[in-house]
Amino acid sequence: MTAPGTTTAHDEGTRAAAPVLRLDGLGWRVGGATIVQDVTLSVGEGEFLAFIGPNGAGKTSLFNLISGIVRPTGGTLALDGRDLIALPVHTRARLGIGRTFQTSSLWPGMTVAEHVRLAAQAGSGGSYRLWRRAARYTAEVAGVLERTGLGHRAGATAAELSHGEKRKLELAVLLVTEPRLMLLDEPMAGVSAEEVPALTELIRALHRDEGRTVLMVEHHMDVLLGLADRLAVMHHGRLLALDTPGAVTADPVVQRAYLGERL
Repeated sequence: MTAPGTTTAHDEGTRAAAPVLRLDGLGWRVGGATIVQDVTLSVGEGEFLAFIGPNGAGKTSLFNLISGIVRPTGGTLALDGRDLIALPVHTRARLGIGRTFQTSSLWPGMTVAEHVRLAAQAGSGGSYRLWRRAARYTAEVAGVLERTGLGHRAGATAAELSHGEKRKLELAVLLVTEPRLMLLDEPMAGVSAEEVPALTELIRALHRDEGRTVLMVEHHMDVLLGLADRLAVMHHGRLLALDTPGAVTADPVVQRAYLGERL
């Protein structure tokens, strides 16, 4: 088991160049409570880093710090060497930090294609009005929908989609902005067992075939073990372990911390 923040041969192979994302001593306190404490790690180009840990361990809070929803009370945070601490959410998004959430933020009455078109327009600095210059994005929208398996659902409203299709649409909305870094917060939440394999394969393709850099929080360990290059274990707001999936799941300290069960 490797101590958090140390460098292994695997790290050197994954991060031969400067890291895409670097956290040094990142922390967040609210009143007298410590939510995230002294997290240090680097994420390499094209790496898939998955976060696990009990509920309340600080995983989503860490994503909130990276995406800019909350501002850290300690430490540093950089994307491609650029300090992010003072930058708001929309600026971080323009720099390439894309985020999905545990709960859906889709508009029930808007079609699948309209969701992606709106994201494309906003991402390129265009108008948020759906009826302005819509044709300019037709090919781009169609391409993203095909990549995410939603081409045949372009005219369906979000309310008509299954949970699995909604998660695919959230990924499509993210992808059309061409993110440098994808933060996926429990993408399997609410998805039926029958839809999990297809969604897993989509995420795998985005990472493997498109070389996307992915950070993902997920409770489905069987999903993560087939996707992640490394696992980061959060516990009481701290980074308990950071290593390959095999090393992390075999570690008895991690097993005791993660709900007292074998992973």
